[in-house]
Amino acid sequence: MSSSSAAASGLSPIAEATPLSLCTREPHVPADRLVAEMVPPPRFDSVRFSTYLPDPNQPSQTEAVRVLDGFAGGLGGAHAIGTPKRGFFGFGKARAPKTPAGPRGVYLDGGYGVGKTHLLASLWHATPAEPSLKAFGTFVELTNLVGALGFQKTVATLSGHRLLCIDEFELDDPGDTVLVSTLLGKLVDAGVALAATSNTLPGKLGEGRFAAADFLREIQGLSAHFRALRIDGEDYRHRGLPEAPAPFSEEQVTKTAYATPGAALDDFPHLLEHLARVHPSRYGALTDGIRAVCLTDVQPVPDQSTALRLVVLADRLYDREVPVLAAGLPFDQLFSEEMLKGGYRKKYFRAISRLTALARDAKGLVDAS
Repeated sequence: MSSSSAAASGLSPIAEATPLSLCTREPHVPADRLVAEMVPPPRFDSVRFSTYLPDPNQPSQTEAVRVLDGFAGGLGGAHAIGTPKRGFFGFGKARAPKTPAGPRGVYLDGGYGVGKTHLLASLWHATPAEPSLKAFGTFVELTNLVGALGFQKTVATLSGHRLLCIDEFELDDPGDTVLVSTLLGKLVDAGVALAATSNTLPGKLGEGRFAAADFLREIQGLSAHFRALRIDGEDYRHRGLPEAPAPFSEEQVTKTAYATPGAALDDFPHLLEHLARVHPSRYGALTDGIRAVCLTDVQPVPDQSTALRLVVLADRLYDREVPVLAAGLPFDQLFSEEMLKGGYRKKYFRAISRLTALARDAKGLVDAS
């Protein structure tokens, strides 16, 4: 912004600092960082079962805490590794690993905003093992890890873990689903416990029906390793909270971006175009060092592929607690009626919910600028 335009917008040309831009970033994430970052993201770093507040009208939420707490406790002690043990001094016939009784995994199914990720991260924290023996990541991040390391090395890397948590288990891409399902089968054989949250496709799975035929075909019978937990309830992010702030003016968003150290300022249509050039597994790295995202000209998302990329970005911004300040249409008008009635509607409603929460967080930035 020039000095004249800064003056026109009420900014001091001396005090202003040029905002960052997501559109100028094309991060490369090395494989060792992918492994090191398989921990709960910042928003869920301090969550515990004790900080989860079950809705008293939804007994399934209280039951989920009880079951998961017991599941975590059962993961203590020696790791039930699937590597065969030999006799004295490493000689003799290999003994088969001890197979744990009952399911080696839990599968959290429910709508958006019922706290599934909170519970999944709480399970990770409650599991009595060193952080290096526990892994937490989204389905997209896990597929990217396989792409970066190769299948066999990924199996070797994760086989020594006590627990693998997978957030937002996807059924969008059958190839990726079969890939991850094969990986999980190998890890279960090695004694790794599993936990996942679901993104079931409405109309194909049916909510709460983990053993539906379509899903069974995709994961090749892996469901036998899981106990399904249905979690009912309303979106906690908006329970009893004030309405989301209305979109701000272009001038307010721009002024706030210049007044907020570490803020990124981007035109929304250009940002959507840029997301197509960055793999979704790198969207977290795309936001490294960003303290706020300021968007101008927010308008409806043009197509489903773009919409699904925006969902991933919204998830990563929410995970990292990055406020989002926007000018243009409100977030509940991002997705068309057709999208909100289609197979990915749970994702779109989750994105609206999370972006609305981040918009509330951003309101204070305007007041301070």
